Amino acid sequence: MTMISEPDMPAIDIGNQEQREPVATGKPSKAKTIGVIVAGGALLITAVNMAAAVYLYRGMSDLRFVEARLEQLGAFEQRIAARLDTVNNGFQSRFEKLDSQLQGSFNEIDAGIARLGQTMPVAGGEGMPGAEEPSEFATSTLAQAPEALDGESASEPGVIEAPATRKRIASASPPAPSSNYQRIQQPDGKVYYRRIN
Repeated sequence: MTMISEPDMPAIDIGNQEQREPVATGKPSKAKTIGVIVAGGALLITAVNMAAAVYLYRGMSDLRFVEARLEQLGAFEQRIAARLDTVNNGFQSRFEKLDSQLQGSFNEIDAGIARLGQTMPVAGGEGMPGAEEPSEFATSTLAQAPEALDGESASEPGVIEAPATRKRIASASPPAPSSNYQRIQQPDGKVYYRRIN
């Protein structure tokens, strides 16, 4: 190597410099390839994480929506239960009213049958002891009946006699309720029937 020196300038000795071979641009180095692969993997993992975050966020919002609906469903269930209790109480009171009306009607019918049993003559023609005599209306109607048959007398065979009345036997009480159900009366007056297995 040739050195040009000027007397005014100090001389710098550079020494031997190695000449480097120029890097070929057509063939990438291993470090660059590894860097590209690492960067691509990181980008792929980031994209997967972002997609998972979006789906997780949607899932959480759907879960919150379902929880809100379930809370509303609980309130709806309480409203339905309250209305069913109201309807049940209404039906129970109507059944109680009908039950008392039927019991009253059965008692009136039983009393009427008992009165009829006391006032009606026995099949043998004898009156029961303490029974009242038939009313005037019944005897006057029977007395006028022969005259209404075109002059035929009651002794003639064309006259139709009234059939003898039958005595009905009054039942002592209405039949007992079915043994398959148990009647439960609450302190507030409500009556419930429960089936016995």
